[in-house]
Amino acid sequence: MLKEFKEFAMRGNVLDMAVGIIIGGAFGTIVKSLVADVIMPPIGLLLGGVDFSDLFVTLKEGTVAGPYATLANAQEAGAVVISYGVFINAVISFLIVAFAVFLLIRSVNKLQREKEAEPAPTEATNKECPKCFSTILVKATRCPHCTSEIA
Repeated sequence: MLKEFKEFAMRGNVLDMAVGIIIGGAFGTIVKSLVADVIMPPIGLLLGGVDFSDLFVTLKEGTVAGPYATLANAQEAGAVVISYGVFINAVISFLIVAFAVFLLIRSVNKLQREKEAEPAPTEATNKECPKCFSTILVKATRCPHCTSEIA
């Protein structure tokens, strides 16, 4: 059983999948930071200094009465909240990842189409004369060396 597991784990497609998952996780972390630290602050600034990660609606106050200045304060107080700002960040992160994957798949498909568009190797362009055994073109009807007709 151990030998079978080793053969399974060492297959190329399993290793490729593992590498893809690891790189995908790292890419997700980068995109999350891009959205939270680079994209959303300028958007929030344009909208009047709004921090999207702190946008929430309080459904039920916690042990400390609100209003709460930040989402962290509301959560510390035990308030029940809908954190729609965090959701907006997650949607933007998803759109960026989806667009990056789209670009990757698009480029791979383009390479495959170019490969398929390459002309397939044709049959040999030369053949041998049956009379004098010289090399002649496939389309030739007469041998240039011995002048015999080629059928």
